[in-house]
Amino acid sequence: MKLSEAQARERLARARVARLATAGDDRRPHLVPVTFAVDGGQICVAIDHKPKTTTNLRRLRNIRENPRVALLADHYEEDWSMLWWVRADGQARVIDPDGTGTTGGTGTGTGTTERQRALDILAAKYDQYRRVRPEGPVIAITAERITGWSGDA
Repeated sequence: MKLSEAQARERLARARVARLATAGDDRRPHLVPVTFAVDGGQICVAIDHKPKTTTNLRRLRNIRENPRVALLADHYEEDWSMLWWVRADGQARVIDPDGTGTTGGTGTGTGTTERQRALDILAAKYDQYRRVRPEGPVIAITAERITGWSGDA
């Protein structure tokens, strides 16, 4: 059954992991698992300290080329009445570590202040971010539409 927007927002906020979908100018989809936190109508994703093959991540390049993104969180159980998914569609921006260069999307931020707020929200949700604060860019997604479905709604 379709979730109300309030139900979808609540399930999204509680989810521990989601998949971030981006596409650059080449229009090729790129999908990666991410940790995230919801702050009102904004979703925050940090580029953290986990090993990466490069710091020139495709998701960041894609957002700079095309700020339209989707974020999908879901829950699976063998009892299919417990299944649910929530998708947030919106505009993303990359906030660089020095707080400058907010790029992508149409929003404006206060740079360092906005990045610190995003990291505070993430640290409140994930113990790993309290222990080791992410030093990379932050992706700020302004959710324009949040939809969802649940087998138990």
